Amino acid sequence: MKKVLVSSCLLGNAVRYDGCHKAISHSLLFQWQKEGRIVAICPEVAGGLPIPRSPAEIIDARVVDCTGEDVTNAFDLGAQLALKLCQQHDISVAILKESSPSCGSSHVYDGNFSGTTVSGEGVTTKLLRQHGVSVFNESQLEQAAACLR
Repeated sequence: MKKVLVSSCLLGNAVRYDGCHKAISHSLLFQWQKEGRIVAICPEVAGGLPIPRSPAEIIDARVVDCTGEDVTNAFDLGAQLALKLCQQHDISVAILKESSPSCGSSHVYDGNFSGTTVSGEGVTTKLLRQHGVSVFNESQLEQAAACLR
């Protein structure tokens, strides 16, 4: 049975920048958990960032937090570790948190810390897609399930 990479915050783990989670309740997610198919990751935490941490956004191909600190290296490391998990577990589908500078699959924040999103993808999503992993967001579980079949 194929495994699925899932953002840890979507599973109820308090790993987000603000120390909270974004747990979702969906029958497919529950089924995959029951079947032992989920591999969880928070790329930002995996890359060495603390909980909580300053919010970060993509600015000119770099990831910068709201204090002006460049945290690109941590985001890149987290993306590499997510890719390594996909390779180790033969994962071809990921469900990642939309709008995140790591995990956004179609939108990310605009880099102005204004709460506005723009079309784009996060650091982890970009790397996974470059290596053939299909990335979906938390509102696309049915599409992800179809891709797994």
